[in-house]
Formats: sequence, structure tokens, C-alpha cells
Amino acid sequence: MEITVQCCKQSKNDPLDDNDSENGTLLPGLPDDLAQRCLSSLSPSLLFSVCHSWRRLLYSPSFPPFFSLYALLSPFHNPTMALPREVVPQSTIVFFSFDPISSSWRPLPSPPQNPSFHLLRRHPSFLSRNLPIQSLTVSNHLIVIAATTQNLFPALSSPLVFHPESNIWFYGPQISAPRRWCAAGSAQGVVYMASGFGSHYRGDVARSLEQWDLNKKRENWGWENKAGFKDGRFSREAVEAVGCRGKLCMVNVKGNALKEGAVYDVGLDKWEDMPVGMVAGWNGPAASMDEDEIYVIDEVKGRLSKYDGEKDCWVKVIELEQLKRAEHIAAGRGKICAVSAKGERIIVVDVRDKPTRFWEVEPPCGLEVVAVHVLPRMISRQH
Repeated sequence: MEITVQCCKQSKNDPLDDNDSENGTLLPGLPDDLAQRCLSSLSPSLLFSVCHSWRRLLYSPSFPPFFSLYALLSPFHNPTMALPREVVPQSTIVFFSFDPISSSWRPLPSPPQNPSFHLLRRHPSFLSRNLPIQSLTVSNHLIVIAATTQNLFPALSSPLVFHPESNIWFYGPQISAPRRWCAAGSAQGVVYMASGFGSHYRGDVARSLEQWDLNKKRENWGWENKAGFKDGRFSREAVEAVGCRGKLCMVNVKGNALKEGAVYDVGLDKWEDMPVGMVAGWNGPAASMDEDEIYVIDEVKGRLSKYDGEKDCWVKVIELEQLKRAEHIAAGRGKICAVSAKGERIIVVDVRDKPTRFWEVEPPCGLEVVAVHVLPRMISRQH
């Protein structure tokens, strides 16, 4: 099986053709709008490597964006090297984007600091435990929805949102009961927050389900109550609610432990029991590909599988040593991106290729990966 380790350092000597015209013409003899139509059919890697004017076009707001990898990262608990001064966080979490065309990491703009922004990954009282920081993607937005402060209170009274195509952070609608952790997911452009734990346990919160519809105009955003759980069994830890074909699927315990599953039908506003085969094979982190197929990684075996709803079973895609101890996965554009080895590496599996290909992306130096997501590239004026 082929493995390609991608370099995460951008070359200082890009092999570009420096014979760009003085006025920045994209294609000699054609107006830029027509030239852009012609160039849009070329692969992004070709546009990046030919000349500076094509590279600028590739990252311009008017050009269709290619997709990149976004990561929430935290400094190593016992780092072997000092972090560069520019990435030392006031919070214990920093945000980066990996550009697959230039094979380089770029920090996202700093999140707003009003209200004070601090997401805690580790606490001196719980050195052996990582505190959950829950994030998801909805309608090409990155959303951070639940985390903990250094005083062990909920860190976010409103979801923190980043829009890559405008490079802007902003806050979503206020959450009625902020959580340190919850069951969080999305389906059909709607964010769902279920159950969870705030500054202390509350039975009504543990049984609740709320939705925030990003399809509505921003002035009409807000959280709406939906059909809740029958009990608080899903409040024990952070839970991935995986959206697929109009339903949210989730289990209440991570890993290979005995667990309970639940399925929420977003159209009927109704909870259902999870199929037996789905529960049995849900033995690690899970994600959906375009809300059409669910993938899961068995964190003990390193086995990536896809759920077959007709037969109620999991079908093996690939089994890799590198996928063992996977902690988080994201899916998009035909690829599964897995965080493994305690955040020290990201394994990318292209499930569309036959045979299945995979490669590794190294995180920025001195940082470990908390979560990854697939979103359109950020706009840049520096290329």
C-alpha cells in the first residue's frame, strides 16, 4: 500500500515562471473575465505552479475555492521545542488551515476577544484527561460549540463561527444553557445541540435538544427547542451526532465499551432506536460523507468501515496501523481525515480511489491536533 508523507513546509524557491506581464494579464489577448472562465477548468495545483498571476487568481475571492484541511490545535503537554512567538496562544487552542496545494499550514485570523476567549484543553486537576472542545462544520462554516474554561465553567455562551471565504469570525445566537460538553452535530444546514453538561448537572439540559437553522437569514437566527431525550444517558461525555440522510445518529459512550445508540429524524422531530448492527460496529470516531454515508474507525483495530443501511452492517474499507487510537475524524470531498497517535498526526484516506490510497499530514511544530474539518480554502492576498 502506497503512503505519501506530505511536506508541511512551504518551499522558499517556488518554481514559478516569473515572466508575468506587467499589468497582470492572465492570458494574453483575452480580457480577464474570459480568461478566468478558461482557467477555472484547470486543476488548482497547475494554477499554483505556473505563474504568479495564476496563483493570485487561485486565491482570489472571485475564483471557485478548492477545499483545505482546518485544524484545532493545542501545545504539546510536554513540548520538546519552544513554540514560535507568533503562535503562542492566550487560549490553549489555536486554529490553522492546511493548504493541500502549497503543502503549508497557515494560522487563521485571531478569534474575537470580546467576550474573553479561552478554551481549556487540560486542567492541572485532571492532568491525565483532555477536556472536550467540540466543533463541527455547517454550510461551509467552522463552528465551535462547547468547551471549558480554567474555572471549569462553560467557555461559550454563543457558538463561535469562522467563515473561510470571508476570513471572518463571529458569534452565533446565544445558547440558553451553555455546555462544557454535549451531543453536537448538523444535518441539512442546521446545527443540533443535545443533552450535555454545563457548570453542573441539570436534568432538563441532559434531556434537551435544540436546533439553530443557518438556512435562515442572520437576523432570524436563534435556538429552537425540539423533541428531547427520555433520560440523561447522553450527558456523560462529548458525543458526535452524525448527520446522514435526514437523520442524526449518535452513541452515548466512546470506543469499544458497551453503549446505547439513538437516531433523531429531523423531518419528523422524533427519536428512534439505533439499528442493532449500527450500534455494534460503532467502535470509535465517526463522520458522514456529504450526509450520505457514515464512516467509523475502530480505534483498537485501526479499521475504517462504511455503514450499509440495507444490511445493517459495517463494510471494511481499509485497515491500517496508522489508524489505531484514532480520536477524531472528518469526511469531505471523498476523503476521510483522521486524528491519531494522541494528536501527533493526521492520516488522510481517499475512499474514492481503488485501491484505497492514504497519506500523512504532519501538524505544525510543537502542536497536537484536537480536531480536523474539511472546508473551502481561506481567501489570501499574499500569493
